[in-house]
Amino acid sequence: MAGGLWFLLMGASLSGWVVSDPVAGMYSRPSLDADLVSQAILGTNVQAVEQEPGWVRIRTPDDYLGWTPLSSLRPRESGPYADTGRVVQVRTLFANLYREPDVTRRAPLLAAPFESRLEVVAEPEDDGRRWLQVRLPDGREVWIQRGDVATRSQPVTIDETIAIARRFLGLPYLWGGASSFGYDCSGFTQMLARRRGVVMPRDSGPQARWDGVEPVERDRLQPGDLLFFGKAADKINHTGMYIGNGEFIHATTHLQPVVQISRLDDPHWAELLVACRRLKTETSERGSQ
Repeated sequence: MAGGLWFLLMGASLSGWVVSDPVAGMYSRPSLDADLVSQAILGTNVQAVEQEPGWVRIRTPDDYLGWTPLSSLRPRESGPYADTGRVVQVRTLFANLYREPDVTRRAPLLAAPFESRLEVVAEPEDDGRRWLQVRLPDGREVWIQRGDVATRSQPVTIDETIAIARRFLGLPYLWGGASSFGYDCSGFTQMLARRRGVVMPRDSGPQARWDGVEPVERDRLQPGDLLFFGKAADKINHTGMYIGNGEFIHATTHLQPVVQISRLDDPHWAELLVACRRLKTETSERGSQ
């Protein structure tokens, strides 16, 4: 680690930072040998609450805490990153970023995961409006194809949420994963809720207990409802989203460690289902129809 960057951290307040790596691991303690508890993706503004040499304990926008290598972060010197001005968000599973507006001359600099927010620098029209120039959190100005990003991030419908979820089928499961490089069960459902405009707790147990959801009976399940599994209601360790016709989508290690669709009448899942929940915002929307 560069000594100058550590000096900068020591002189900075324990506050504004932004993730500069495609995906920054968040660990239970300041060591790569510790367990991965979550992740923060490129362009995420975070708060630093504690520090150790080469490490920062960060708080993400969903109020989650974890230790992240200092090398994955940059100080926010002039306010939050990608918070004002022209901003785009990656809408594909991954988006390659290039040194120049050409996919053949050089290899990509990096791949930005789904949902990454980026600051737009230029929108040239002489290339058929194929490219955008964006500024990364570390100050580099790079190029991304317009087809990889959305210019507006608005809450989606339940049907659109299910369509998004299906795009991840076959994606490898990753414990602690919260990006399109790999999700765990609660990271996956949290992302799906976020696409609907809802910031939900990170882990499955707190999600089931969260005051932003309400109980729903199994025989009244509707697409978009959340399912919680475990040995008991107070021992929840898995979650997924109901998609209708007795099926749900989830990131799981059962049988095959990927995002997959399973059935509620599968004996394995039927025995473990302990709670069903519906987002309160969804209940309100349905009630107003």
